[in-house]
Amino acid sequence: MAAKKAAKKSAIKSAKPTQKIVDRSAEILKRLKVLYPVAICELTHENPFQLLAATILSAQCTDARVNMVTPGLFAEFPTAEKLAVADIARVEELVRSTGFYQSKAKNLIGMASAVVNRFDGVVPHEMEDLVTLPGVGRKTANVLRSVVFDLPGLAVDTHVGRLSRRLGLTKEEDPVKVEYELNKLFPPEDWGGFSLRLILHGRRVCDAKKPACHLCELHDICPFVSKR
Repeated sequence: MAAKKAAKKSAIKSAKPTQKIVDRSAEILKRLKVLYPVAICELTHENPFQLLAATILSAQCTDARVNMVTPGLFAEFPTAEKLAVADIARVEELVRSTGFYQSKAKNLIGMASAVVNRFDGVVPHEMEDLVTLPGVGRKTANVLRSVVFDLPGLAVDTHVGRLSRRLGLTKEEDPVKVEYELNKLFPPEDWGGFSLRLILHGRRVCDAKKPACHLCELHDICPFVSKR
């Protein structure tokens, strides 16, 4: 069973995109850069620790809600050292409105403890280190790498997954598989910017239930439009 999974994963990594998809992806990136000249992360933060905590809180929650919660959280626990020894009940109270507050509070304290005990209080930047932190998967790790460390990282959230499929860049549903396929289409220096711009486009134009195709600057090269 393990061998089959490994073979399948290898096949996904090695498969080459068609020239049509390569050309479309280049045009999509070009247009997104015009539409969104500045690729911004909408989670308010001042340092890697704050962005890491905010991204953990953003699971199944809007960035707007997280940005309402984090000022109070960081006022009481401004560093990993402070959060690592926090009373979990207090953290739960502070992050309750983001949903799944019990697991998020546990992950926040666990993340802070790991940063302090295993990384001397400094948030790591390597993927293999980041994903060992409680509450941190590849999406969160890629956000950190691309936004605060200026390293290659293509975060696949629900917006990136949805738009990538609608735009015909992938058929995959699993976020990690989507990430691997998108990585083949863009140079590493554009991974983070592409992800952030696609998220912005998903929030402002390509809604999950009511996409504004008539307003979309990508409508003429989007396979999804022709299917509606």
